[in-house]
Amino acid sequence: MSQATEKAHDGSCLEAGTLERNNVILEKEEISPTIFHFLFKTPEIAKQAKAGQFVVVRVDEQGERVPLTIADFDREKGTLTLIAQVVGASTLKMSKLNVGDTVADIVGPLGRESHIEKFGTVVCVGGGVGVAPVFPIARELFKAGNRVLSIIGARSKDLLIWEDKMKEVSTELFVTTDDGTYGRHGFVTDQLKDIIESEKVDLVLAIGPVVMMRAVTNLTKQYNLKTIVSLNSIMIDGTGMCGGCRIGYGEGGTKFVCVDGPEFDAHQVDFKSLMDRQATYTGDEKSAYEGEKEKFAELENLKELRKKKTPMPEQPADIRRRNFEEVPYGYTEMMAYRESLRCLQCKNKPCVEGCPVNIDIPTFISQIAKKDYLGAVQTIKKTNALPAVCGRVCPQESQCESLCVLGKKNEPVAIGRLERFVADYEAAMGKVTIPEIPAATGFKIAVVGAGPAGLTVAADMRMLGHEVHVFEALHKSGGVLVYGIPEFRLPKSIVEREVDYLRKLGVHVHESYVVGKTRTVQQMFSDDGFHAMFIASGAGLPMFMNIPGENLNGVYSANEFLTRANLMKAYRFPEYDTPIKVGKKVAIIGGGNVAMDSARVALRLGADEVHLVYRRSMDELPARAEEVHHAKEEGIIFDLLQAPVKIDGDEKGWVKSMEVLKMELGEPDASGRRRPVPVKGSNYSIDVDVVVVAIGTSPNPLLLSTLPELKLSKWGTIEADEETGQTSMKGVYAGGDIVTGAATVISAMGAGKKAAAAMNEYLKTLK
Repeated sequence: MSQATEKAHDGSCLEAGTLERNNVILEKEEISPTIFHFLFKTPEIAKQAKAGQFVVVRVDEQGERVPLTIADFDREKGTLTLIAQVVGASTLKMSKLNVGDTVADIVGPLGRESHIEKFGTVVCVGGGVGVAPVFPIARELFKAGNRVLSIIGARSKDLLIWEDKMKEVSTELFVTTDDGTYGRHGFVTDQLKDIIESEKVDLVLAIGPVVMMRAVTNLTKQYNLKTIVSLNSIMIDGTGMCGGCRIGYGEGGTKFVCVDGPEFDAHQVDFKSLMDRQATYTGDEKSAYEGEKEKFAELENLKELRKKKTPMPEQPADIRRRNFEEVPYGYTEMMAYRESLRCLQCKNKPCVEGCPVNIDIPTFISQIAKKDYLGAVQTIKKTNALPAVCGRVCPQESQCESLCVLGKKNEPVAIGRLERFVADYEAAMGKVTIPEIPAATGFKIAVVGAGPAGLTVAADMRMLGHEVHVFEALHKSGGVLVYGIPEFRLPKSIVEREVDYLRKLGVHVHESYVVGKTRTVQQMFSDDGFHAMFIASGAGLPMFMNIPGENLNGVYSANEFLTRANLMKAYRFPEYDTPIKVGKKVAIIGGGNVAMDSARVALRLGADEVHLVYRRSMDELPARAEEVHHAKEEGIIFDLLQAPVKIDGDEKGWVKSMEVLKMELGEPDASGRRRPVPVKGSNYSIDVDVVVVAIGTSPNPLLLSTLPELKLSKWGTIEADEETGQTSMKGVYAGGDIVTGAATVISAMGAGKKAAAAMNEYLKTLK
């Protein structure tokens, strides 16, 4: 979970004599952009520290006195562990300190220690940074012979702390996240209720945000279950002098957190008065925080910041290679903000030129920098109805990011990651804005195919006031987004969310409807009253190598392999009825994105070895750099400069091996890549039991065979004007893979935008 760690246990990173100073930072770890772990040298405090106590920290002469519960201590080493969350000016300054720096003051240990005895079964609940102070208490309870059931929770996985440490001191550990990114989807109280109702609990201890502790308290009151909370109220001195930390307690009573606590009987705490007091200086603290943040922003070396993209947190390779969960977790708010600061805000906007759908990239990034995330997503949706999809699967490195001015000397701005962030933020907030649709024009538009091109045309035409009907042959809309791209790259819930947005715009989506068979194009114009049509049926007919053995059992086209796994959810067989041949040693033929998807799916289905067999070198590999990187991390074996020449089977007709010919690179061919040349006599055989052919696709003739008047190219694609999508048939336009052959999602969307504009102009001539 850690993103950055600094250590100086032996003093090697510190100047001479540092270890003799108190209040010095020996170790700093960034748990998340707003949560930091510090190891301080505080010998005197460490000697006396006990579980449940706190210290008061003053960062510098101008800083507040900030109470922080002791997360851990080592009496022998004289160290104190503190977890600080950035919530104000002082904690922001603290987060900027590094190993070897000191704080002005650390006072303590303060407060009463936790009462430890053998209670029986104790549930320890930690929320957010409250997990840290729970740890030493849970440890002591565990040592005392209690059965310790621990629940830790956070808003999302990236904010979850100390899971491993809590496991060490717990009989059983439960994890919850508000957004469901890890562990149980829900609140700590959901898990607590299940435990209380399933077994006898003797004590509950809860530490975390006040709203969480109040919720725990309200729950345990229903069961008359003894509950302890540790409070962190407003303090000035922390020694009992000022009374600023007072809380309402019992029937009209008052307690002082610093000397009477910090632990109290939860059922006696007046949480309302506590929350009211905590809000006393909210406005002032926010103002101070913003002012301090501006100072740091000015002081930070933007030149350094701009050198590299903000890393995207993701599943570890050894875990993700056996699951279908999304690999990158996405940016947190702080990560997105940090990345947005890298943008140079170029006046000529070269990045926009590289975007096939012409998103106003600098504007939406500037809105992120201003924390206007909903405004940013609305800027994107002016030209792109599928931001969550594009943020995940578009090859930004060869499009918008390739033209980023910052990228000339440094890494370009992570435009795709920022697009994904704002799209996901909008969904998480439940604040999807539906723009006002113009008055109905009276025109009726048919879109054949609910892939990226078709969905783009549908959105654009609907935004112009036309009645739009989308016809999809499969039972799920999305085209290649649902049948081709795996769940770990593009969760299908994301696609459903984007399609649902179109439905909310008023687009009519008809699934399991085969245009050309269920209804002919001619009938749709003559009988159904359509005024124009956009054909985006894709290029889904697989190509094969035409080598011996391709019809053996265990040989798949990539389309079949991925459709089974993705659309039909064969990876969840037998929960879902569609099976798939997994194989122990799998060969994937090809080097594009589809090949890479197939290889990574095969691995997740349980293959022991997955070989990607490609006839050129790594430099010519057409797949996205990010996907290649992920595949290597996951253990995909790249057999480069090799080409299959024959597939051999066993007596039952199943694949058992594949004969391969080594290649070398000659002169560049029409694609600009060096042509592979066979090395004579280099044939050899490899044992495989599944082969997936991923060398490309061609247009499906199902619809085209019903349109003899439609002019096709020699490759079987529809001939259409590059700028307008106009075909040889009046009122019929086309775009995406059915015109270009297999290409990228975003290029198909770009073609859709051009066609929508041209169709609208055509409709004006019909008035």
